[in-house]
Amino acid sequence: MPERENWNTARAEQIIAAGKEREGPLLPILHAFVEAFGYVPDPAVPMVAEALNLSRADVYGVVTFYHDFRREPAGEHVVKLCRAESCQAAGCEALADHLIERLGVGFGETSTDGRITFEAVYCLGLCSISPAAMIDGRLVGRLDVKRLDRALEEVVR
Repeated sequence: MPERENWNTARAEQIIAAGKEREGPLLPILHAFVEAFGYVPDPAVPMVAEALNLSRADVYGVVTFYHDFRREPAGEHVVKLCRAESCQAAGCEALADHLIERLGVGFGETSTDGRITFEAVYCLGLCSISPAAMIDGRLVGRLDVKRLDRALEEVVR
């Protein structure tokens, strides 16, 4: 995982200035915040809104709608389990129970040591090989408990 910067207003202003002249600048700016800081800090929302002549609610709505944006730093490792219809039909709920027990955190939580963040997502685009997950950006399909545990070897030690 790339080294993240600590939040600072000057860096945020640079990110906004670099992206605000683009066509459809909101998403690229928010992605740049995630790249720089690992999340979209709350103080960034009014800064982005003002720079793009949007309401704070508009920016906040985008940040909270898309699962690629988070409002707090993620753990060192991020485990995302798809819970969309295809994955539900293929048994993702049993995998969710297994992950909650194995990782020691629930959906939307980060372990107290900061190592693991566990998230639900609603479609990874792997419906034909469901159930599916994304572990540190790597997609894994056709999951069962055994295959999932193998995929987690780097994350859970």
